[in-house]
Amino acid sequence: MRVLIIDDDKLVVESLKTILEADGDIEIVGTGYSADEAIELYDSLKPDVLLMDIRMKGKTGIDAAKTIIEKDSSAKILFLTTFSDDEYIAQAFITGAKGYIIKQDFESINSAIKAVFLGQRVFGDEIIARIPALINSNGIKPERLKTHLTEKEMEIVVHVANGLSNKEISEKMFLGEGTVRNYISTILEKLDLRDRTQLAIFYYKNL
Repeated sequence: MRVLIIDDDKLVVESLKTILEADGDIEIVGTGYSADEAIELYDSLKPDVLLMDIRMKGKTGIDAAKTIIEKDSSAKILFLTTFSDDEYIAQAFITGAKGYIIKQDFESINSAIKAVFLGQRVFGDEIIARIPALINSNGIKPERLKTHLTEKEMEIVVHVANGLSNKEISEKMFLGEGTVRNYISTILEKLDLRDRTQLAIFYYKNL
């Protein structure tokens, strides 16, 4: 499988490249050091899996992933992150990325890439364990579950929680993208949530 590596730490990039190239099933087709390079190299190289850092100088890996997935909804992005980055983990979860791994856990990288390549999601128990803390830190209260959402609004909530973009939701539900945006705005207002990240967290915590 063809893998693209993006990380703003050149030593990390070289280390990952060395580790992954030792695996006969993995070919490193390119490396880069920024979100902008990630977008450019993904467009030109079309890798099977993009292995990318989240926290980088300038734009984040989340920013790059949003752009890439908007253009190619089938993109298989595996994030590198640190466990303490709660907000980044939550954002990675709903961006449409196929998973995340902890940088220090080098032994799991090969198997994680292969799992993502095969269409699996690599979100371990760690992320599920962090969700309650994310809920509490953002002030999301379970009692707001009593707010009545329509059947269509609930369907949209599920799609958002599964990481689908507005375009993908519109195609699945035969709605215009503008209509989907309006629905999401209404849902956020009803549940008193700030954004799609909080909506996804709310869904997995309460629904």
